[in-house]
Amino acid sequence: MNPDEQQARIELRAWQLRMQRKPSFLNNFARRVQVRLNALLPEKVHQAITGAIKQMVRGVLFGSQHTTSRPLAKATFATREAEVRARIRDYRTMATAEGAVTGAGGFLLGLADFPLLIGLKIKLLFDIAALYGYDVKEFPERLYLLHIFQLAFSSQHTRNETYRRLATWDEYRHTLPADVHEFDWRTFQQEYRDYIDLAKMAQLVPVIGAAVGAVANYKLIEQLGDTAMNCYRLRHFAAEEARQLPR
Repeated sequence: MNPDEQQARIELRAWQLRMQRKPSFLNNFARRVQVRLNALLPEKVHQAITGAIKQMVRGVLFGSQHTTSRPLAKATFATREAEVRARIRDYRTMATAEGAVTGAGGFLLGLADFPLLIGLKIKLLFDIAALYGYDVKEFPERLYLLHIFQLAFSSQHTRNETYRRLATWDEYRHTLPADVHEFDWRTFQQEYRDYIDLAKMAQLVPVIGAAVGAVANYKLIEQLGDTAMNCYRLRHFAAEEARQLPR
């Protein structure tokens, strides 16, 4: 194993421990508060929000497959990682600028940040998948991206469950729904919305909105990129170990 893979394994192990950590007291408290707040919303509101986010994400999810480069073939692991890091930096810069502009534009422009940022996040995931050699035109690979997204932006409870699915993806993928409409969009939207509410709410406040939007977007893209890298490292090393098993 070369030094790049050794370092990646060290980072992967540390990340795996974070993903499998039990929810803390603060995590449990925050979850109870969010559950109560969500319970106050009428069912029609939940359905409307779920439907809106579902259509928004599906639109980007199925549109991005036509604008993403072909899977990077015959590249070393170190080359893939270097390309991925560079791509994360590019998207981080774009998201930071977008957050600053929409944050400085007041309430209405601040609301526009939500779909714009989702678009950047999903396009980043498509690019990362292609750089690691995966074909995002395949339906299971697009569902894999949704699981990465959910893993990055969820409570620790949902994170534990989502991580277990990704850690056993080769087995779990056989239980995936045949239609994207059957994906659990309700949990997806609630977890994402609850996660970013505090990070993004202050972006709507005049004067400080630009700074908050820039910093929040920077950190959200950074977190998504880190999560995606480690998910694909997980698959890379699992495939390497499988190849080394006696046949």
